[in-house]
Amino acid sequence: MRILVVEDERKVARALQEGLEGEGYAVAVAADGEEGFRLARREAVDLVLLDLALPKRDGIDLLAALRRQDKLLPVLILTARDAVEDRVLGLDSGADDYLVKPFTFPELLARIRALLRRGHPDPVLELKHEDLHLDLATRKVARGDHSMELTGKEFEILECLLRHRGRTVSRDMLASHVWHVTARATPLDNVIDVTMVRLRRKIDDPFEKKLLHTVRGLGFVLGERRP
Repeated sequence: MRILVVEDERKVARALQEGLEGEGYAVAVAADGEEGFRLARREAVDLVLLDLALPKRDGIDLLAALRRQDKLLPVLILTARDAVEDRVLGLDSGADDYLVKPFTFPELLARIRALLRRGHPDPVLELKHEDLHLDLATRKVARGDHSMELTGKEFEILECLLRHRGRTVSRDMLASHVWHVTARATPLDNVIDVTMVRLRRKIDDPFEKKLLHTVRGLGFVLGERRP
């Protein structure tokens, strides 16, 4: 799972990132509201931790923009604003939960787990995009009537791309989701690129329409990239 932390206090942001990565989450950090919006649009994230007092773009304004883009993305507000009016405003503006600073890390983790469970209530057994089908139960992959054999890593990459179809999947995300590491290195980047080339040969080369695209400097996307 990838979490976006939008927090302008460096010490708080760093503590959140280190703590969450220690729990196995992939974490992206934005220091202001504009950067947070860009990251949320550009990368596939599963949950947002959002401060309200942000430079460049206020947290409530950012929350409204996130809701216009994705009505189901879980958003947890983390803020020092503890007045009842602030809580009501945050929840009415589209937040799924509201946690007042200072808070304990175990409580934050519990709320994150609850929101992620709520966002994925039913297990998905099949993922598809156009004529590409991936069966999670049998681990079979087909495009139209053409079945294909994938290695374990190719299958996991394709699953990640399908779950986030239309949104850029970065090498950091693949390193976390597929190779289960948080610190990327050049050798791993090379392995990711080689595996992507092999996957592209299988799902795209035999077909006129190409589904898998490289987003220069950012990562990869399956299908049309969302604006």
